[in-house]
Amino acid sequence: MPSQTLALSQQQRLQMVLAPQLRQSLEMLQLPIMDLRTMIQQEIEQNPTIEEQPIDNESIEIEPGDGETEKAEEMDFDKEFEALANLDEEWREYFFQNQESQPYSSDADERHQFMLDSLPQQQSLQEHLVEQLQLTELHDDDMRLGEMIVGSIDDDGYLTGSIEELATTSNAELPRLEGILSLIQDFHPTGVGARDLRECLMLQLERLDKTDTLAGTLVDQHLAKLGARRLTDLARELKITSEELQEATAFIATLDPKPGRIYANEVANYVIAEIVVEKVEGKYIIIMDDGQLPHIKISRHYRRLMKAADTSAEVKEYVRDRVRAGAFLIKSIHQRQKTIFRIATEIVERQVEFLDQGVSHLKPLTMAEIAKAVEVHETTVSRAVNGKYMRTPRGIFEMKYFFTPGIKTNDGKEVSNKTVKDMIATLVADEDPAKPLSDQALLRKLDNQGVKIARRTIAKYRLVLRIPPSHMRKLY
Repeated sequence: MPSQTLALSQQQRLQMVLAPQLRQSLEMLQLPIMDLRTMIQQEIEQNPTIEEQPIDNESIEIEPGDGETEKAEEMDFDKEFEALANLDEEWREYFFQNQESQPYSSDADERHQFMLDSLPQQQSLQEHLVEQLQLTELHDDDMRLGEMIVGSIDDDGYLTGSIEELATTSNAELPRLEGILSLIQDFHPTGVGARDLRECLMLQLERLDKTDTLAGTLVDQHLAKLGARRLTDLARELKITSEELQEATAFIATLDPKPGRIYANEVANYVIAEIVVEKVEGKYIIIMDDGQLPHIKISRHYRRLMKAADTSAEVKEYVRDRVRAGAFLIKSIHQRQKTIFRIATEIVERQVEFLDQGVSHLKPLTMAEIAKAVEVHETTVSRAVNGKYMRTPRGIFEMKYFFTPGIKTNDGKEVSNKTVKDMIATLVADEDPAKPLSDQALLRKLDNQGVKIARRTIAKYRLVLRIPPSHMRKLY
């Protein structure tokens, strides 16, 4: 066996490394507008040379520059600051141009922030159960076990794991834990603390005093057949009429299979459309809504500081680095808005029929097509549309909604897969409930409308649309 030794060696190779500023630029392109706002605010806090100002003509004082575009490293301080002033002025002009429809108002900004700060925090299911538990007369040890059981209840309201496992981990007697669980199962919402769907529904029927009814029998003994919609077999086995069975199943359908969801601690997602599409004189125009972005500039104070004779070289070097970082931030914001605007313009030009007539006229579109038209890389388009929203006459859509693969029709044209999904949903909505359309029947109807598609694709789209199979849609 050869001996192992340590040695140093040199090797040349090419490797692409992203500069920190380029990383920041790509990150800003990908960020949604509210995350970008947060990032800019953080930069303002960390960089003393950046300042935010209201957008009004009286408060902006920019000295004209000489328009030179030499690199900052090759400029002296005076020329560098003049170039930064020009950059700031360009950003201000861009900002004003896109703010005509929504001028800045400090009152509006305060109202918006008040709205965000005033969003109510919904109580979680566990908090709701603990409040009820504290109203009982349990001793401290039992209260601790009750809190442990509550902590094992998921957001749907079901007990995760088994009561035996909880008894083992807590070193408590099984009958004692079962008694506490029974107490919790009497809490609101009805059905909480159940170990499975049957127990959850039976708890609700018990609260309604319906356990001895046909609905109680179906839930207690025939839930699997009921879920599979084997209603004919159930009616024959229980020797009841289809009308009686339909009435009982309709009542069961009013029960809540996930009682904890009403207390699900889900934060509502609020989206802000960065792009506004409006139809003016028969043509669609695109407006960048920059109302949520702070308007920033390089502070004049630091320019004076740089020119002061008593400013040390170390301070000047520090200020220059901070000013360059601020200038690049301004430039990156400008470039981000410009890129998103160009991509949105291409999307709107290609989806005019959708804007006019709806999803049935959504055209197939790929990011590669838009990237070629805008003359950027496909990954740039992907970053630009991720998490960005567009407000159109048809509603608010995420920009990546408009990118869909195409399916060929009989006449050689292509339709979007979203259009096909919409066609399937429409066919199912219009079907006879007594004779629901099978996947094969949907295939034939789509073929009659000129869309050729495989049956397995129909099944996949049906699952995406959360449409159950035909036998589960049938009403007896």
